Amino acid sequence: MSRVALYARYSSDNQRDASIEDQLRLCRLHAERQGWKVVDSYSDRAISGASLLRPGIQELISDAQRQHFDTVLTESLDRLSRDQEDIAGLYKRMRFADVRIVTLSEGEVSELHIGLKGTMGALYLKDLADKTRRGLRGRVENGKSGGGLCYGYDVVQRLSESGEPVRGDRTINESEAAIVRRIFRDYVAGSSSRTIAQVLNREGVPGPFGKAWGPSTIHGNPKRGTGILNNELYVGRLVWNRQRYIKDPDTGRRVSRANLESEWVVQDVPDLRIVEQALWDHAKARQETMALGPQEPGTNPLVDRRRPKYLLSGLVRCGRCGGGYSLISKNLLGCAAARTKGTCDNRLNIRVETLEASVLSGLRTHLMEPKLFETFCEEFTREVNRQLIERRTTLVAQRKEVERIERDIDRAIQAIFDGVPGAQLKDKIGALETRKAELTAILAEAKEPPALLHPNMAHLYRKRVATLHDALQKKEAKSEA
Repeated sequence: MSRVALYARYSSDNQRDASIEDQLRLCRLHAERQGWKVVDSYSDRAISGASLLRPGIQELISDAQRQHFDTVLTESLDRLSRDQEDIAGLYKRMRFADVRIVTLSEGEVSELHIGLKGTMGALYLKDLADKTRRGLRGRVENGKSGGGLCYGYDVVQRLSESGEPVRGDRTINESEAAIVRRIFRDYVAGSSSRTIAQVLNREGVPGPFGKAWGPSTIHGNPKRGTGILNNELYVGRLVWNRQRYIKDPDTGRRVSRANLESEWVVQDVPDLRIVEQALWDHAKARQETMALGPQEPGTNPLVDRRRPKYLLSGLVRCGRCGGGYSLISKNLLGCAAARTKGTCDNRLNIRVETLEASVLSGLRTHLMEPKLFETFCEEFTREVNRQLIERRTTLVAQRKEVERIERDIDRAIQAIFDGVPGAQLKDKIGALETRKAELTAILAEAKEPPALLHPNMAHLYRKRVATLHDALQKKEAKSEA
């Protein structure tokens, strides 16, 4: 009896949470009709299919590699992924694990489905993105908001004559607008963004989205138009398309890229002006003069541009508020929220050397427990071995393709000797020679995968960690780490 795992996903507000149960119910009915045994089910709720970085699909892939089932059943191929590269990679992993993919829409999935559906899914995502951008552009050109809610404004909720919701209308929130004007006045008067944030937090003034105020919330990035001091909507100028977002194929995270100014869409909206032009101009003038000067007495203006200077940069957290610890002097770490926002009362500092010594000592002792490392080594060895086998399989397939091409070339040459006109085979032989040259170059540069990891590597790993501990005691090693 075939062991089946079910998978379901929905991605948008237009679908509901019950969509998961609906998909799983249909899959279970199909499995019952086929006489299959359902051993598990996996799902991802309100998550896009443009990436495989989803907990449900990752768990499914992991269990497939452990041979927990031999068939994956889902409603349609695009439930698994809409990305061409991801769906092809998923299919390859399932094939390697001897797991077939079956969908209610396409039946058993083959290479043909992967090619066609992957292309269709990618085109769907591109078309959806283009339509969304066209709609937002038209909205901005009509003087309406093309994005989320901005501090100082409220969303206007109303219906059109046809009963459809009207999107993009904003109105000034007078209480928040007063805070915006105050920030501009204080900044022009000489207060730094850090001081302004601390004062607002002490007074209990809620920041954007109800969060605490921080220096970056106020000064932002002038080139990107972010931050209170750079938002041109406050002077009645709506700017859209300053930047675009693209997904990093390795991490799946969105990365912003600045657009050329010629690509911006700008619309005057005088009804939404909060800050007078003269006050805005004075703030911009001070920003320019402060661009390369210190923002606080006794501070270095380039401190935020430096790379981390200590071993545990970005890893130390405050035990009271959960915020990050950062360098407050050459050798001391302190709670950043307590010093930049004033939202935490933890004024305890710790010397960098003391913290590093404590952490490295813990690394060498508490994290070296045999059971913990044996478990780690088993999982690490299994995953690395899987990748090595995959690499070996690819190299073997490429070598076999070279051998097959050589046989095809020999047969073509023999056919010419047997009387077949050479002109008919010239193009074919040329294509074969080109492909052979490509594969030969790839194989010449490809390194033979190293030997599989030995399953008893815990002892060796402990020795390496001890060596790492000793090396990290050296000053030059810390800066590189």
